[in-house]
Amino acid sequence: MSTSTSTSGEGDWIKVDLHIHTLDDPKDAVDYSAHQLLERARSLGFRALAITLHDAVFDRQEVYRDAAAMGILLIPAAEMRLCGADVIVLNVSPEEIADLKNFDDLRRLRAQRGSSMFTIAPHPFYIFGASMGARLLTEIDCFDGIEVCHFHKGLFNPNRRAEKVALQFGKPLIATSDAHQLHAFGNHYTSIKIAGALTVENLFDALRSGAVKNTSPPCSFIDLVSTIYFVFLAHPFRRRRKFGVMKHSSVPKTDVAG
Repeated sequence: MSTSTSTSGEGDWIKVDLHIHTLDDPKDAVDYSAHQLLERARSLGFRALAITLHDAVFDRQEVYRDAAAMGILLIPAAEMRLCGADVIVLNVSPEEIADLKNFDDLRRLRAQRGSSMFTIAPHPFYIFGASMGARLLTEIDCFDGIEVCHFHKGLFNPNRRAEKVALQFGKPLIATSDAHQLHAFGNHYTSIKIAGALTVENLFDALRSGAVKNTSPPCSFIDLVSTIYFVFLAHPFRRRRKFGVMKHSSVPKTDVAG
């Protein structure tokens, strides 16, 4: 699972986003493709991405090849729901995540894989979605990093508690876009300092060493309203429409004599 692209020199700072969704997601309704994501990522200067479908590893090999041709490292990954909580797992295979049912399974996989995989606790203290909440403290050994969620403004910033936990346990904070809309990708990301080739191993080493800079500006008022509208109105409607069509299309047609 080790993929690489070259860097322009020693000690480069590169932009990465390790929590993104595309229309390939089996459990979410997203309206942009992996190739649209790659084009936007290239235009914005990103060098490493992880498409984190829900409970599935993105495995379209032509997209990995196209990403490499653009100089972008695409890491096989998934956003798994374990015991009601979301977990980002990076550099894993479909076969490996098929066996992940709970946090003890995740511990066993981490023991087998060692430093060649990386786990992130996404949006851990947000009240919506499948956040870890206080359980992060008891399962902290399952995680290499803690996410800085993009959705914050003023006094509303659950990332502050995530920062305290990261400091307490010596975990790096990693900013992501968690993009479900294409325009949401690009403003929230982590910059990491890579020495030598851009490989999965070197990227994980840089994250663990704390050689990171996070970019996660507060939401503008328009962003705030747009996100609330998308999360609570538009996205649920898209999901109902998407999975309603899928359910309808799965019903075998029968001939009716008349």
